[in-house]
Amino acid sequence: RQQETDMAGRLFLVLALVASAHAFAPAVSPLLAPRAAGARAARAPRGLNLAMYELQHPKIANDITELIGRTPLLRLSKVTKDSGAEIIVKLESMEPCNSVKDRIGFSMISEAEKRGDISPGKTTLVEPTSGNTGIALAMVAAAKGYDLILTMPETMSLERRVMFKALGAKLVLTPGPLAMTGAIKKAGDIVASLGDNAYMLQQFNNPDNVKIHLETTGPEVWEQTDGKIDIFLGGVGTGGTITGTSKFLKSKNPDMKTVAVEPAESPVMSGGKAGPHKIQGIGAGFIPNNCDMDIVDEVVQVTSADAMAMARRLAKEEGVLCGISSGAAVKAAMEIGSRPEMKGKRIVAIIPSFGERYLSTALFSELLEDAKAQQAEEVQV
Repeated sequence: RQQETDMAGRLFLVLALVASAHAFAPAVSPLLAPRAAGARAARAPRGLNLAMYELQHPKIANDITELIGRTPLLRLSKVTKDSGAEIIVKLESMEPCNSVKDRIGFSMISEAEKRGDISPGKTTLVEPTSGNTGIALAMVAAAKGYDLILTMPETMSLERRVMFKALGAKLVLTPGPLAMTGAIKKAGDIVASLGDNAYMLQQFNNPDNVKIHLETTGPEVWEQTDGKIDIFLGGVGTGGTITGTSKFLKSKNPDMKTVAVEPAESPVMSGGKAGPHKIQGIGAGFIPNNCDMDIVDEVVQVTSADAMAMARRLAKEEGVLCGISSGAAVKAAMEIGSRPEMKGKRIVAIIPSFGERYLSTALFSELLEDAKAQQAEEVQV
């Protein structure tokens, strides 16, 4: 009988410990919540309070937002022949709306909902964008039932304008020479005019931007590379991707280095002056609050011409159809990877967006005109 009493006591203790562990388990990010159970996971380092994260999509998604994230890695082999380092790219171009901004579009709206700041059918969302964040927000707003107004410099691609409208968003263009500063000012004016029913998500300052990369992009890269990564590299638009991802990766490997990429024509992070350039999506003309420069070990400048040349090579030689900022990232990775001390090292670079939304830009404008002028050949029937 004493043995039975002891066994019952031990069983009670085990059950109590399980209940306590469940009670104090970390909260799950909204992007992770539907798939947190039974996951092949990247476990969070101490202090980051991250949930376990499944690397596979559900077999059948309940809505489009469940398909965000979990993008693949690809080892480049042709354009990287002169690099002593292995260059791997993370294909954020394979997100549901084809850019890395799908992650923050979901995160910023979902986290604002959780706080009670916004609600569908009541709140009009407003945001300045260079394109990809606007497309992501339009996708999520459509799925959740929000009205959305986007402001964007007129210099951004025509495809972006069409995609906004196709997803149900209203677009307001701002003067090109004012770059993102003009779009931000216009968005603020719109919020002021709409009053309490308007809400600006503020991608450049919103901590939910960094948070989603800390909780998803970083763990993905770590798990997919089995922790073998020497350099993490990416262009800086809002700064969320490079900051959040690097924070996770450096928590796992403090020796890993972070390289930021910016347009040579607008070298603000390097201490230079803002200027016009053609690398859409990065180089906003200022250092965003979401960009933690303390986590950046080096800044590499890439010209618009070199970025476009590399993007074209990626399409023709690797079959990777991507945007101009993707070309900038790989060009920078090649510069880093060709250094003697980098031989045998591994660089992971972000491919932020798909190339189809750049067909009307300088990247593919010659091909577009050639395609328009092409005539049908005779066929004998």
